[in-house]
Amino acid sequence: MKNKTNRRDFLKKSTLAAAGILGVGFPTIDIKGNIMGANDRVRMGFIGIGNRGTQLLHSFMKNPDVKVTALCDIYKPYLSRNRSLVDPRFFLPKGRPVPVMGENFGKEIALYEDYRKLLDDKNVDAVCIATPDHWHALQAIDSVNAGKDVYLEKPVSMTIYEGRKIVDAVNRTKKVVSVGYMRRCAALYNKIPALIQSGKLGEISVINSHYYSNMTPNGIGNMKPEMPPKDFDWNAWLGPRAYRDFQYNIAPYMFRWWKDYSSQIANNGSHYIDIVQWLIGEQAPVAVTAVGTNHIIRDDRTIPENMDITYEFASGKLFNFRVCETTSVPGLKYGNIEIIGTKGSLYISDNGYRYYPATPGQFADWKQTFEKEEFNMPKEDWTYNHITDFINCVKTRNTPVSSIEQSYRSSSFALLANIALEVKERIIWDPVNERITNCEAANKLLHYEYRKPWKLE
Repeated sequence: MKNKTNRRDFLKKSTLAAAGILGVGFPTIDIKGNIMGANDRVRMGFIGIGNRGTQLLHSFMKNPDVKVTALCDIYKPYLSRNRSLVDPRFFLPKGRPVPVMGENFGKEIALYEDYRKLLDDKNVDAVCIATPDHWHALQAIDSVNAGKDVYLEKPVSMTIYEGRKIVDAVNRTKKVVSVGYMRRCAALYNKIPALIQSGKLGEISVINSHYYSNMTPNGIGNMKPEMPPKDFDWNAWLGPRAYRDFQYNIAPYMFRWWKDYSSQIANNGSHYIDIVQWLIGEQAPVAVTAVGTNHIIRDDRTIPENMDITYEFASGKLFNFRVCETTSVPGLKYGNIEIIGTKGSLYISDNGYRYYPATPGQFADWKQTFEKEEFNMPKEDWTYNHITDFINCVKTRNTPVSSIEQSYRSSSFALLANIALEVKERIIWDPVNERITNCEAANKLLHYEYRKPWKLE
């Protein structure tokens, strides 16, 4: 992996990205070579229209500047939008989401089982990619190379190497790419940077955050390999990953608990990591420690039911993140994020925030600087706001709120945690050269060998 910048440039870019002012715009050109005007609708193709893909499809459809022109999926009932044809076992166990369908698009919508054929469609300006994590890199790079703008679901990639390759492809093609860290478009979260920058908290030292979900006692269950449904293309689903037999608790939804295809720190945890990275202005850790356990939920998962991660920054700050799937009891005084400063602590949820003043401790004689404060705000439709930002950027060629570079950095936090967990060591990360400096076994996990014929261009 090549050194793309020096340390001074990296720190400068980190500061600009944290301030939200990094990015250069380019004029919008449609497939005929014409400038896209304010009244032109963006013709969208959708790659992956299962659970999350359908949620995004419906949000895009609400935007008057969007015209849906193409759909792609490797499961035929999803592609035909006929829920009655979905394999009954895809509805089990309880909690596995099967998308609501039946939109009746009509014959004007092109349907594809191979995403590459969708990318050849001249009636598509931009694509939404909501496939499993191990497909993100190939499909995103192929999309920008085909001249399409991209809305990409998080995490950016399955590996660090893939993520950097996506960033390089976006920079080379000058396409607009937004990643699904939609809290960046929430009015609540956009109020908080000014609160932190005011200095009210004093000097920030520690940040704690978590993702909780009580999956006891059975989790994703225990199942044996068997034949996939006849209308589900299992080989295409696996793509670049090594071949293995199909199981009903892997696809199409439960891949999030299998380390070859995703992880919960990358799936849910990276949302909160992205917010913390933004709020405290830290673009990358310099060291990562991770531990995980599996002793309560005895299912087939290959990721931990509980995982604790500590990120160390060059500034001296510590960021602790916890994934816990054995309880629904919150682990913080309030919300999902705790930012601890010398003069007070800030707790943030998706519905508001709380300020708690610090009190002097041993050898200190200063006075409390403020009283406890509370702020509540109704939850907005962040996904719609985020999609609107993307569509506006497709037209203006501005950089989306969730730019590819900063989103890659946020996703990398999660991927580094998985590497530290795998090698069972505290890894030292060089964020400039993007290498682990103290463990060659960990460096080997920055990518994996793709199954033929798939390769990263």
